[in-house]
Amino acid sequence: MTARDYYKVLGVDKGASDDAIKKAYKKLAFKYHPDKNAGDKKAEERFKEISEAYAVLSDKQKRAQYDQFGSAGFHQRYSQEDIFRGANLGDIFAEMGFGSGGDLFSQIFGGGRRGGGFGGAGRRRTAGGTMEDMFGGGFGQPGYAPKGQDLSLNLTVEFMEAVNGCEKSIDYMFGGKKKSVKVKIPPGINTGQKLRLTGKGGPGAQPGMPAGDLYLQITVNDHPVFKRENSDILVDKEVTISQSVLGTTVEVPTLQGSKKLKIPPGIQSHTKLRIKGQGVPKFGKSGHGDEFVRVLVKIPKGLQEQQKKLFEELAKEGF
Repeated sequence: MTARDYYKVLGVDKGASDDAIKKAYKKLAFKYHPDKNAGDKKAEERFKEISEAYAVLSDKQKRAQYDQFGSAGFHQRYSQEDIFRGANLGDIFAEMGFGSGGDLFSQIFGGGRRGGGFGGAGRRRTAGGTMEDMFGGGFGQPGYAPKGQDLSLNLTVEFMEAVNGCEKSIDYMFGGKKKSVKVKIPPGINTGQKLRLTGKGGPGAQPGMPAGDLYLQITVNDHPVFKRENSDILVDKEVTISQSVLGTTVEVPTLQGSKKLKIPPGIQSHTKLRIKGQGVPKFGKSGHGDEFVRVLVKIPKGLQEQQKKLFEELAKEGF
């Protein structure tokens, strides 16, 4: 599925309200609806594009995922069937005078025939053919053999494998038979994301029909040093009281090896210092996150007599 900016597709800002998104879609859907553009393939493609954008941005969960992972990352998690599943555009179409043809979206991508609003074997005719033809054809038709069963597996990867990307071999059972597949783990993937392997699921219901897809639910193991926050990483670094007061330069671990970091005088405990561009590759995007070093001031225990006297002197000076 081609990555695209759904906000630009509908001509709205990223912070647009639900009402603004619906209004923008209604305006564009009325303009590009197949009933108004008989035989115009460009209009049909535009109508599919804006309908896909609305199906995502009108759904709170899908929109949140799209905003978090971006277009490329979102489409690693959602197939086109996933995008249109649950989308009900019938009311919008009815408001524009096109009947309840919007139910087709859930009929096609929701995995079931709902009936009503379609003529001739469940097909709603448009001036340019059928809505089913425009969206792939044949779904819900008598005798139509759908693609094979989709499968879902859990896949655990190590922290640095997720950072750098890797290739994994996966063995799984289906229909009493062992299957093996290799998958490339893209850099920057994180826990909760999905990878879709097209055609690696169950076989088609009839010879020549497409196989289902295999979805991999990713879990990334923790790291003993680095803590991940999306594309950023967090590292703790202890310093002494004198170092925090006077300032110093310390060695800190990064994903690319140790680097020197300047600690400014007077730094407070739990202050975070940023090392730009030293985080995790941004999944589905260019660039990297940042590394944040959390400075922890270590308070000494069991002072020796001389050390105690020095602190007492400092106390007299107001420290």
